[in-house]
Amino acid sequence: MSWGKAFVELSKSKHDRNSFDCSEQELNTFIKTQAAKHMQAGISRTMVLPSLQPLLNQKYAICAFYSVAASSISRETLPVQLSKKLPSYPIPVFLLAQLAVHKEYHGSGLGKVSLIRALKYLWAVNHHMKAYAIVVDCLTSSAQAFYTKFGFEVLCEHNCRVRMFLPMNTVEQLFTQ
Repeated sequence: MSWGKAFVELSKSKHDRNSFDCSEQELNTFIKTQAAKHMQAGISRTMVLPSLQPLLNQKYAICAFYSVAASSISRETLPVQLSKKLPSYPIPVFLLAQLAVHKEYHGSGLGKVSLIRALKYLWAVNHHMKAYAIVVDCLTSSAQAFYTKFGFEVLCEHNCRVRMFLPMNTVEQLFTQ
């Protein structure tokens, strides 16, 4: 199975959610049962990288996906050198709520590709609706190591997970040089 060229919005009629398996049950459950409901409710948007060829059921397999949402953080969770320049009310951020790669592609670099596409997508959204940073809640220590490689820094613990952040001015440097 080869992946396509572009991430597209999840479609229940076009994408085979049930065949997705990234080896993390929570992420598998999300794409299979929650992503479309969250999009319909207007609380997040899920983008998928479909396979090039359809499966026997005429749907496209999901090779990777990411889900994003608007969120906010308390300035007190930020390092002091950053927080002292910000207002005392909640700071708007983008939440990279989910990012997963089908286990068939683990080790292929598709995780990096998916993260870059997610960051690029959020950078484009930032032109219309500003956010201070992108945050991610790490499901595992390997996820934390992955995001650390790409410049994310530990912010705090949130819902028993390590929450990391990447300031939008850092994202700007990635896409404007």
